[in-house]
Amino acid sequence: MTAISHLPVIPRSILDTDLNKFTMQQAVLHHYPDVQSKYRFSNRYTNVQFSYQCFEKFRGSVARFVDLSLKAPERQWLEYACPWFSYEYLDYLSSFCFKSEQVSITFVPETEDPLRGQIEIEIDGPWVECILWEVPLMALLNEIYFLVDNVDWDNDGQEGIFTLLQSHQTKFPKCYLLFHLPDTAFLKGKALFEAGCSLIDFGTRRRRSFKTQELVIRGLIRASDRLTNHRGGLKGTSNVYLAYKHNLTPVVTVAHEWFMGVGAIEGYEHVNHTALRLWEEVYPDTPSLLVALTDTFSSQVFLNEMSLHPGRIGRWAGLQQDSGNPLLFAPRVKEAYQKLGMDHHKRTLIYSDSLNTEKALRIRRQCDELGFEQVSFAIGTFLTNDFRTRSSELREISEALIIVIKLRSVAGIPCVKLSDDPTKYSGDEDTVIHVKRELGLE
Repeated sequence: MTAISHLPVIPRSILDTDLNKFTMQQAVLHHYPDVQSKYRFSNRYTNVQFSYQCFEKFRGSVARFVDLSLKAPERQWLEYACPWFSYEYLDYLSSFCFKSEQVSITFVPETEDPLRGQIEIEIDGPWVECILWEVPLMALLNEIYFLVDNVDWDNDGQEGIFTLLQSHQTKFPKCYLLFHLPDTAFLKGKALFEAGCSLIDFGTRRRRSFKTQELVIRGLIRASDRLTNHRGGLKGTSNVYLAYKHNLTPVVTVAHEWFMGVGAIEGYEHVNHTALRLWEEVYPDTPSLLVALTDTFSSQVFLNEMSLHPGRIGRWAGLQQDSGNPLLFAPRVKEAYQKLGMDHHKRTLIYSDSLNTEKALRIRRQCDELGFEQVSFAIGTFLTNDFRTRSSELREISEALIIVIKLRSVAGIPCVKLSDDPTKYSGDEDTVIHVKRELGLE
């Protein structure tokens, strides 16, 4: 067995994260520059444990984030690719550096084996600074876990079946590869694109490694480039560094974190309207940034508010579904737009909840029937963490980690998320009960 290196995993760029972390950072800098925040890590699969070696390598790698800074060519590209960033914000980002003292990482050993257990992560500091920790920390922990603790996998097949045939033709007959390894980025992209699906790579926080995500990007680019006369294709990636490196469009929507923080600070009466208004003040007349998540406090509450503030929602390009039954979303949204006398056909819909090829194709057919023309699919785990075991001849599924880092509080006030899927609620129990009561969800 190959020995595992004790050297840290070196972060590649400050841009190796999701674009919405930067757009939210600019909004926080504008509205709440002095607000303090706390974040907390959660491992949703508690049966998955981490080794002490994984913990040590993770902690050592996190310490290297202090070396990251925005490079001059990266700033120049941001000015061109993301014109909504102000020069004042880019000056701020150019001077930004991670502060390792903001992150507390603790190993909690299990009773029977002190060398295995859970990792606890807490982030504490100014919201405008700590907002950049979430995505790279999750990407890093994923990469180290699958480098140290779970090594029964490899990157074979991630870019495309044709690469596999070239690189492994001496190891396996072609019929074996075609039968056992169909789930590659190229073939996934080809199936989606030819069915008219626009795809956004959203796999940074869930990726098995940086290399994996880059292989996936290459496979999707190749599949998209081969399209002729199809409305689908690769729309871009949420990963700013990979967009920069591969000449792709960086794609973003406003995240739950923004709504959660605004709700805690400003209160929950018309919370969605308030969050949209404050966002719009930073990004006026920027349709690509005006796609709203509906489920931070349930889509029911969002759509009710939408009916009370038609002028506001009329300026937003569209809506994003991220929890609950996706096949209930488009009919509800169409009805809501029609009640407001708005044409739904050109409104953007983005789906981003645990998607795979089959689910995306089913949603695409429904949206066609309902008349939605601008539909995209932001796909993460299915692209960047969809693996089979290397040791099994049956190529059994190599399970992905299900981990999150959520905003715990801002300005000392607890934050909550009331998803359309109750299993995805976040926040302390008393605050969840209080906010549900205030929003009429009980």
